[in-house]
Amino acid sequence: MLNIFFGDMTEKEYPNYVYNTSLYFNNTYLDSWIEDEFSKRMIKSVDKAVVLSPNAVDSKALGVIPVTQISGGLKTLLLLQHDKDKIFNVSTCGDNCARWVLEIAKRSDKDLLINLRHVMDFGDKPYEIKIVNNGVVVHNAKEYVMNAGLFL
Repeated sequence: MLNIFFGDMTEKEYPNYVYNTSLYFNNTYLDSWIEDEFSKRMIKSVDKAVVLSPNAVDSKALGVIPVTQISGGLKTLLLLQHDKDKIFNVSTCGDNCARWVLEIAKRSDKDLLINLRHVMDFGDKPYEIKIVNNGVVVHNAKEYVMNAGLFL
């Protein structure tokens, strides 16, 4: 299940919290993360790019770029997918990443905890998200926005 903590989250309270996902990704990603089929689908969807190698993607907007130059949102998604021991600041992601956040949580064998500092649009389809701040499980956009608004 996707678990969201809204608002400021500190490394002191949560030692496995990563605020600057782009910097963390650039210094920790593995080639295998880029070559994974699920990752390739996310890369194509979010950045409109095709993986050429573990070190390069061909972006529709930017041409051939190193993996360290992909979007911050995509870096965060790849971290969520491949680094399960950390809590990441998902406010680096736009709403185009929301469906992927839900999919990563669904595919995970354990609950996925993320930090948001804004109300991400998870769409109109039913879902199940736990708001950690108050322990409430929400099932649709109305419940989600009503609860998220309490903490932002």
